[in-house]
Amino acid sequence: MRLFRHYAPLPADATGAVLALGNFDGVHRGHGTVIAAAGAIARELGAPHGVLSFEPHPRQVFRPDDPPFRLTPLRVKARELEALGADLLFSLHFDMEFAQRSAENFVTEILVGALRVRHVVVGYDFVFGRGRAGTVAFLQEMGARHGFGVKVIEPVADAGTADAETEVISSTRVREHLMAGRPADAARLLGRFWEIDGRVEHGDQRGRTIGFPTANLMLGEYLRPAAGVYAVRAGIEHEHQTDWYGAVANIGTRPTVGGTDLRLEVHLFDFSGDLYGAHLRVALIDYLRPERKFASFDELKQQITADAAQARTIYARFIHAHQWMPDR
Repeated sequence: MRLFRHYAPLPADATGAVLALGNFDGVHRGHGTVIAAAGAIARELGAPHGVLSFEPHPRQVFRPDDPPFRLTPLRVKARELEALGADLLFSLHFDMEFAQRSAENFVTEILVGALRVRHVVVGYDFVFGRGRAGTVAFLQEMGARHGFGVKVIEPVADAGTADAETEVISSTRVREHLMAGRPADAARLLGRFWEIDGRVEHGDQRGRTIGFPTANLMLGEYLRPAAGVYAVRAGIEHEHQTDWYGAVANIGTRPTVGGTDLRLEVHLFDFSGDLYGAHLRVALIDYLRPERKFASFDELKQQITADAAQARTIYARFIHAHQWMPDR
């Protein structure tokens, strides 16, 4: 997949595509339906299959004081979109100047003038342009006027489980599940376990003193899921592969040692080596317990030992049960 951070000038073979339009934060199963529909039309027309999105997410521009909320920063989003078969990703820079662009100008200058789109596919709730004036109906009208097709994808629902109601798949619902400590429900909507990834940073190395060395990641712009202990899958990224391990992780401030900054600490099972500076992917499988303050290091060590044993059992069970989980 080729990534473009601009819309002009473009090589000729990057124009004339069928484009899925949207923010696609999370790249969940509903987004997958939009992107797959664009791919099917692209194959019919013999055209490139593309995705057009925005970076940073418009919500970060309009509401900069909101707590972090991102499910998939650009690097992760690009990986997932490529896995869904996209040939091209146009990740356009979004700022207040771009936000003032009218819906008509977005269509005539970008979609028609620069990208020369053959067809676009959007979700039922897609809006664009100044004042969110670019509705689906407006896009259809502009398509008819300028000679490109428009396909609208209706809401995609998940049937849920025996104890869960049917719900429309959305990034908002994924966030709600994660913030409530329900990573398995988030995974059901995403079609994969939700991940936090980043470079391993130096920590205080207290974990080594109690037999549980941890890799430390800062959460950055990622959504803050429920604080506590998780059974996770941890992947060490190399140039051409990712090596996966079962692991136990804590998301929180480490109150037992007087910590104040929120971080993700991961203990990889059956691994020995130096992870500093490595790129680590941490997929949340199940929530074990809330974070709490312990009276002593001995008490903390006993609890971590129990957490690790529980996480090993859960990891083995979930990897067996979820063969759909991608190894990319």
